[in-house]
This record gives sequence, C-alpha cells and structure tokens, in this order.
Amino acid sequence: MSKVLVVDDEPDIRFMHRRILAKAGHEVTEAGDGAMALAAVRAWAPDLVITDMMMPIMSGVELIRRLREDPATAMIPVLSVSGDSQLAGQADMVLSKPCLTASLLAAVEELLLKGRGTR
Repeated sequence: MSKVLVVDDEPDIRFMHRRILAKAGHEVTEAGDGAMALAAVRAWAPDLVITDMMMPIMSGVELIRRLREDPATAMIPVLSVSGDSQLAGQADMVLSKPCLTASLLAAVEELLLKGRGTR
C-alpha cells in the first residue's frame, strides 16, 4: 500500500480523490494548501504528492519548489491536477482538472512505479 498526499483547497476535490485512491488500496491523507502539505510531508513521508496549483497561502508551484530544494523530499514524485496545466512547473506529471478516475489512477500507478522524472 502506497501513501499518497492529496493537496487541494477544494474540500470536495480532496474527498473525491481520497475515495478513489483509498478504494484502489492507497493510504491517503489531505492538506488544504501548500503550507499544510509541507508539514504533512515531513510528518507522514508520502510516496506521492498530488497537488492543485492555484491555492491560497502557498501555491502548488511553491510547494513543488520547496519539495525539490530539500534533499529529504526531492525524490517524491508529484502529480499536478489543476485547471491550469501551464502552472505545473516541476511536477513529474500533469492532469487537467477535472480528470477521469481512470486517468488519475493510471497516473498514480505510473508515478509510483517509475518515481521521479517520468515527464
């Protein structure tokens, strides 16, 4: 079972992604913005981060930048699920929001198998 952190300022999106991923056998936790996500990454050490890009307090762009700067978190794969894929920055893979369940699960499985650098 893989540990997946879902980061989005929309509670309904977090709930939906949690249900999909949990049903597929993943352990899931959530964060409502990038700052909360950084704390969750440090405390929980996820195998994958799924993040929106446009969020208050700290954007997904800044979250990914900080993850990449820290040697302890630099190799965690990041999937961007956002309405604006131009903002994906250093994400390892990008899905447009809204995404189909099958697309989300396929991207998660690919990133978990291959790790970082699968752009």
